[in-house]
Amino acid sequence: MSASIKKYLQLRAQVDQLTEQLASKHQKHMACKKGCDLCCMDYDVFPIEFEAMKEALKDQAVDTQASTIGNCIFLKDHVCQIYEHRPIICRTHGLPLLFMNNDQWELSACELNFTNFADEEFTPENTFPQDTFNSKLFMLNKAFLEESKGEHSEFELIPMQQLKDHLQPKDS
Repeated sequence: MSASIKKYLQLRAQVDQLTEQLASKHQKHMACKKGCDLCCMDYDVFPIEFEAMKEALKDQAVDTQASTIGNCIFLKDHVCQIYEHRPIICRTHGLPLLFMNNDQWELSACELNFTNFADEEFTPENTFPQDTFNSKLFMLNKAFLEESKGEHSEFELIPMQQLKDHLQPKDS
């Protein structure tokens, strides 16, 4: 395993720790539970995440035939088949996300969550700082690309659907 992927896994662990804290803090406002898949879309990821998932899933049989257009290929019967290895974007869904857009801070949260929560109750202390972690992920990806001398560019994103070409098919 490359040094960059090890650092990516450490970043993913930091994200998990913060998201667990925020989920606990906001538990009475969160509708997320097993079977809720409103946010499970067909995402593109940085090469470092793609390679980390490819490595983690290489011996895992996964059914990628069940997804519908626009949904993640790993969603089956409303459950993520790769939950432990999902990318960072999937780890933050449902939580209130704070990010910069057109020179102003914006807040995003799942439409099923925080239905009785006023926007002014969100603070930097109770929201996920998306830009901070996206910047760290971008820099780790840049180091990974330099380390691996791969065929990907610095700003390239890879559709998660391409992972199915590297996985063991699951017997139906």
